[in-house]
Amino acid sequence: MFWSEESNTGDYVVPDDVVDLAFAIKCPVLPIDHAHDLSVELQAALPWLEQEEYAGIHLIHGAASGNGWYRPEDSTDQLLHLSRRARLRLRLPRHRLDDARKLTGQTLDINGYSLEFGKSDVHLFTTLPTLFSRYVITREEVDEEEFMQQAVRELEALGIACRKMLCGITHTLTFPDGPVFTRSLMVADLEPEASVRLQQVGLGAGRKIGCGLFVPHKGIKPVKEEDGQQ
Repeated sequence: MFWSEESNTGDYVVPDDVVDLAFAIKCPVLPIDHAHDLSVELQAALPWLEQEEYAGIHLIHGAASGNGWYRPEDSTDQLLHLSRRARLRLRLPRHRLDDARKLTGQTLDINGYSLEFGKSDVHLFTTLPTLFSRYVITREEVDEEEFMQQAVRELEALGIACRKMLCGITHTLTFPDGPVFTRSLMVADLEPEASVRLQQVGLGAGRKIGCGLFVPHKGIKPVKEEDGQQ
């Protein structure tokens, strides 16, 4: 845990140069470990995606994965059963929205499972002070303390003051070239501008495979309580 008490507040207008585009999807079943296959298929459908620095692909999560702090330890060959409320989100610069909307009506094959794109909605970033990333790339041998200290350094390099942070559980994503090791990370007590900046730029590598992308969370206290119940 990393914890420091100090905060300043003020008015801040959220920019719209980078946003999330959320697609309704028809996809009853999807492998839990779908990072590689989803990334490959989306980049084939949207060839420009790889070159866009701030573009990212959010992995899909069903009710079984909750808020990201619970997930089966071995996700190999396990499946997500998705409801009709499931969404696929792309993090995109605004000038690529129309290009990405061309996915509507298309169906991708994700390791043998069909994913059909419906209508989409634009979501601006939040100014909420607590953000969560399910997957921040690390190395298998890095422990929690080292991981958090590295995260603090990277946040400071982005001009983001880190006051409160919690490290979560590890996940291993399967790729043809070998496994990708990740940890979940909660960053709290962010100023509005810092919150938006972290959503824009993320943390670490792997945006196109769902890593380093932050989303709003209800708060750090419930996560601490849930984490203690594991």
